[in-house]
Amino acid sequence: MASNGLNDKSLIVSFGEMLIDFVPTTSGVSLAEAPGFLKAPGGAPANVAIAVARLGGKSAFVGKLGDDEFGHMLAGILKENNVIASGINFDTGARTALAFVTLRADGEREFMFYRNPSADMLLRPEELNLELIRSAKVFHYGSISLIVEPCRSAHLEAMKVAKEAGALLSYDPNLRLPLWPSAEEAREQILKIWDEADVIKVSDVELEFLTGSNKIDDETALTLWRPNFKLLLVTLGENGCKYYTKTFHGTVEAFHVKTIDTTGAGDAFIGALLCKIVDDQSVLEDEQKLREILRFANACGAITTTKKGAIPALPTPAEVHKLLNASK
Repeated sequence: MASNGLNDKSLIVSFGEMLIDFVPTTSGVSLAEAPGFLKAPGGAPANVAIAVARLGGKSAFVGKLGDDEFGHMLAGILKENNVIASGINFDTGARTALAFVTLRADGEREFMFYRNPSADMLLRPEELNLELIRSAKVFHYGSISLIVEPCRSAHLEAMKVAKEAGALLSYDPNLRLPLWPSAEEAREQILKIWDEADVIKVSDVELEFLTGSNKIDDETALTLWRPNFKLLLVTLGENGCKYYTKTFHGTVEAFHVKTIDTTGAGDAFIGALLCKIVDDQSVLEDEQKLREILRFANACGAITTTKKGAIPALPTPAEVHKLLNASK
């Protein structure tokens, strides 16, 4: 039987929330002042799954959506983007989550969430597609799924199953403070599963939050290092990213583009990294190769900031190579 190419590749499973971001049609205004909103599918783990697929990798999404128009629309978007959707559940009693996202004049975001509770929060351990999770070579997740039960238990169970099956665990906390009962609870729950991961990506803002330090330097970053880690990444926006492994660390410069919306840039970055390491984790021990991969990931993040919304902006390999070649 002829292969479709995708089946030859190792699977990256993304676990967590998928929702709809409503983005003001005019940038630099408050939610109250926005004359209208653009509907943009999002949710960090789903963005990562689509980022991987768009770059030619094999990805699946595990989570729960509302059995409503928006939920089925989101499932359709995953399928259109070649993301395996057999890990999706639909809840008949709760709506798909919504988030209103303001783009300030500087391109940064402010959030207002509608989830009371939303379907993604109601995923139960017994609803998990364990066969799909066990077949993952990389299992990627965030922290929003840790906020409330039963989703927290489902998250912990999925992580355990993936780890037992030998998957590389990838963690992007993706801090959204307005969703947590308190900053203390957020810090405690995010760090509670810290030691389990193999690869962790934090932003400069998350680094400050988790360490309680306003310094973005190696000493501060290394307080988050654990002996079992393979890679710790700190993304610095227009200043690129820092990387730390057991034997080396350094910085990779960013690409300078006209930023319109930073939504999804971190997801494009981590999706690109996972895509490049899923079939050969030895690159995590080769600084030159890792730097090349992080340059590629930085390019993916940069391209994503040049359009509104996350998923519509996630790049194709052709777009990435064009930026890489233009910057040589």
